Amino acid sequence: MALFLTAAASPRQSDEAARRANELSVAGLRPGRDALTDAFKRYKQKYLSSETGTLNLREWRDTCTGRALVIDVDARLTIQEITVSSLRPQEGKCDDRRFEALNLKGWITGRGLRIGDSRDRVIDLYGEPNSSGPAVKQSHELELLEFSFGWAGREVPQAMQIYCERETGRVVEITLANSSPGQTTRDKDP
Repeated sequence: MALFLTAAASPRQSDEAARRANELSVAGLRPGRDALTDAFKRYKQKYLSSETGTLNLREWRDTCTGRALVIDVDARLTIQEITVSSLRPQEGKCDDRRFEALNLKGWITGRGLRIGDSRDRVIDLYGEPNSSGPAVKQSHELELLEFSFGWAGREVPQAMQIYCERETGRVVEITLANSSPGQTTRDKDP
């Protein structure tokens, strides 16, 4: 009888595990593991935006579509946070073909989530978020989905935020961070 109960519990545990999945990368980069030099191998330094304003942020931007890849690094130039977004201002400079060199097709998560996917796809890939609610970013009405991956261990990124357009339910921004929300790089153990 005990063997039967163990076998019966197995599929249920697999279903729960399938509904709760963590993420390791965005845009082919892994927060907490990869260095800024890894980003420069994938995305050429000459295409960096000069408007970030801080030393720890690097941004590659397509001014025609409003898409951007933003990387936050620590003092050792290790990537701590990666954001892919379609919320940046569209400046209409579509004659500049620089964005073709940015490899926008590679701006997806390790599980295959990309800008423009549906909220339902997010839930299919990662399960229900730890929290969700309305948000406004740059005058866009959005829904913020927050995932905490502390259960997966310290060796993986700890948090992911996904913004979906409230009206369409489409993903417009994805951020994967090495630290939990509210935790800075200084707060973590070396």
